[in-house]
Amino acid sequence: MGSVGMEHSSKRPVRIMNISGSPVDRRDAMFKAANSDEPIDVLVGDWMSELNMPSRAYAVATQGDKAIGYEPSFLEAIEPALPALAAKKIKLAANAGAVATKDLFDKVVEMVNAQGLADKLTVAWVEGDVVTSTIKRADASQQISVCTGQKLSEWPYEPLFAQCYLGGWAIAQAFEAGADIVVCGRVADASPIVGAAAWWHGWQRTDFDCLARALIAGHLIECSTYITGGNFTGFKHMDWSTIHDLGYPIAEISSDGDVIITKPPGSGGLVTVETCKEQLLYEIQGKYYLNSDVTAVIDQACFTELETDRVRLSGVTGLPPPATTKAGVTALGGYKVEMNWALVGLDIEEKKKMYDIQLRHSLGKERISKLSCLDLTVYGSVAENPRSQNAATVDLRLVVQARDEETVNEKNLASPVFSFIMQTFPAATYTNKSIVPKPFQEYFPTIIPQPTQYVHFSDTARQAIAVAPPKTTLSEPLVQPTYEPTSPVALDSFGPTQKVPLGKVVYARAGDKGSNCNVGFFPMYEAAWPWLRSLLSTEKFIDLLGDDYQDQRIDRMQFDGLWAVHFLLHDWLDRGVTANATYDILGKFVAEYVRCKIVDVPTQFLEMGTV
Repeated sequence: MGSVGMEHSSKRPVRIMNISGSPVDRRDAMFKAANSDEPIDVLVGDWMSELNMPSRAYAVATQGDKAIGYEPSFLEAIEPALPALAAKKIKLAANAGAVATKDLFDKVVEMVNAQGLADKLTVAWVEGDVVTSTIKRADASQQISVCTGQKLSEWPYEPLFAQCYLGGWAIAQAFEAGADIVVCGRVADASPIVGAAAWWHGWQRTDFDCLARALIAGHLIECSTYITGGNFTGFKHMDWSTIHDLGYPIAEISSDGDVIITKPPGSGGLVTVETCKEQLLYEIQGKYYLNSDVTAVIDQACFTELETDRVRLSGVTGLPPPATTKAGVTALGGYKVEMNWALVGLDIEEKKKMYDIQLRHSLGKERISKLSCLDLTVYGSVAENPRSQNAATVDLRLVVQARDEETVNEKNLASPVFSFIMQTFPAATYTNKSIVPKPFQEYFPTIIPQPTQYVHFSDTARQAIAVAPPKTTLSEPLVQPTYEPTSPVALDSFGPTQKVPLGKVVYARAGDKGSNCNVGFFPMYEAAWPWLRSLLSTEKFIDLLGDDYQDQRIDRMQFDGLWAVHFLLHDWLDRGVTANATYDILGKFVAEYVRCKIVDVPTQFLEMGTV
């Protein structure tokens, strides 16, 4: 793609606002943004996750035309916003097509026509992410899980659907060809921002530094209000009079890739160095951030506050993208039932043990042998000398999974589970209202060659555009670095300490990628950086994880410009979000769990102020 010939491309940065970070984000955000006085060139939104991708894929694969394969909430968001998008000539790109992008495209075109805007709004959709036939044609023994190393040929499930991650180049081409609204399926979360910036500035596919900076700008704003105060460990110090209406983030991206993150003046929340650091550390795998258009090198990233709610990103450089991309294979994993009981007061472990013995006896060896998962876990702990019943109550959670529905139906599961309720621990009380088995999906992430993409238009006079994979790619796969603390300092050199939670002086953010989980920690003050990086060795981190650590591989690295220590926990989330039997299906718990662990914190840092 050459220069787009737009006079504004050489005069000012493009202003891109993200108005959706998940399928359940606020649906009035697009309307409000489009109708506001805030100057916006492109609106982008993320409607996809590794939760709804497999569930939508399974529905389409098993129900056909009866299933809705796109995200319906996108239609709720866009319909009232269409007049303003047309009047202000604001572009829009979103990945709400999920696994049925053409169906969503048809719906959007129908809406545009119904509002008499067909002559003002051209709609396009991107094809290429559905790769089921590619996976089924491939040698299954050569398809390897990027999380577990397992071969697809050894995976005990029947692939039903496969979808790969796409970059933003097809979006850029669509905008250049005149599209106003571009709907996509599984483009990577940050790809709409990359595509919008590349279109606006007329970048070439080999402008890797610029593309990399746009990619990380996209990573920063892709989760909408996560960078303006949502999911922020420093939330206590926010203005609580505005926390009900956090502002949506804007990335200002210059022609050289310079990035400033901001939000509309007067909106709730905040954009600070700390909110930006937390979001950069979210759901990354290490030094290299891979995308189908570029590889961003982020270990030298840093942030500078320019003024209130304006933060500049710097230190990001670019390398060619990989020739491959990640593809997710969906299969029916089986059926799951979750049951919960309240445990109250004393002897929690003994009560659980009593219930476990009785449960296994009642189910019997034959039934248990048919289960693929039987997990009985206590969540929470009873406060010492509790001041209320709630403070003395914890959750006993039973999760069972089986390949077939009959094994976990009411007759074969509920009946034996409840048959000994009169014989079990004191105050045993069932707290669920449903025991109906629900299907769950298994997800197999693997690597395939980048596919050709196609852009189709509502204006039938426009021919479809073929977007080939990038020609310049990495010569070999990059390996994420892992190493112990650099220039460690003796911990006793920081003076007197106090035993307090680590989170008193440390921010953190954690997230999931398949069955992997990442978490990053950084201190409030630069003076504490030598202490934190020396404290958080892999050995110390494992100690802080406590009983949750079960010999998983852990990679460690540092982001010196962020004063951050980063850990990647391999295969931490069982089989990923859709099959995970724990409460922490999205990998977010680790950060808050470790922040509450007691460590020896130097008094000097506590005296500077706490999170």
